[in-house]
Amino acid sequence: MSFVKITRPAAQQQEVTFFCFSPPVMIATFLIEISLAAYTLWRYKLTPVSRLIICILFGLAIFQLAEYNVCQGAAGAAVPWSRIGYVAITFLPPLGLHLLFAIAGVKKRLYVWAAYVAGVAFAAFFLLAPGAMDGHACLGNYVIFQVAKNSGAMFGAYYYVLLAIAVIMGIKFYHTSRATEQKRAISGLIFGYLVFIVPTILVNLLSPNTVRGIPSIMCGFAVLLALTLGFVTLPATVAKKKGNQHD
Repeated sequence: MSFVKITRPAAQQQEVTFFCFSPPVMIATFLIEISLAAYTLWRYKLTPVSRLIICILFGLAIFQLAEYNVCQGAAGAAVPWSRIGYVAITFLPPLGLHLLFAIAGVKKRLYVWAAYVAGVAFAAFFLLAPGAMDGHACLGNYVIFQVAKNSGAMFGAYYYVLLAIAVIMGIKFYHTSRATEQKRAISGLIFGYLVFIVPTILVNLLSPNTVRGIPSIMCGFAVLLALTLGFVTLPATVAKKKGNQHD
């Protein structure tokens, strides 16, 4: 489980040390997320909900693999893997919003499509623009990705606005839903969002310098979202395949 250790030296200066996002943990997180995607594909019927969950799990796993290869890969691999990692996480907010609507049984609204359009634009920028990724810093416990000037703030706004919309709409759908399993799935998704958003914010408050590593820190905690999707949302909304009905 991810955690933060805080020590206070005699000079009363606060030192915050992270033990949760080192390269071995990145690989372990990748294996958990890719295994959950494979498990979903094997055990559950393919529906819009299960397909979206598989895509989210795959995107989370690819980012963890990208982080590992940025810091531990061969020389010259950092920039290509930085691009791949950012493309992977760019599509997570639109996929999450789409998943919420699929669970609630509500037709996709204009802002779901707008989220995908914005995601495609950011992904194309990170993948193709020559100066999109300016560099990186591997700090042992998380990775700082240096993106082109001004693009970081825009990307952060895109990310947090879509996450906020998903949480707000999730609360609305929860209160309007009458089906017990549907309410359980929606509440699981909301919980999954909060268990990686809130710890990331707390880490940033404890150590403001970590703001530059938000994508790495957030995706480190997002393994909790992956587990929630795999063991709460899926069982509540998707039937098991024949032959996999056992517990």
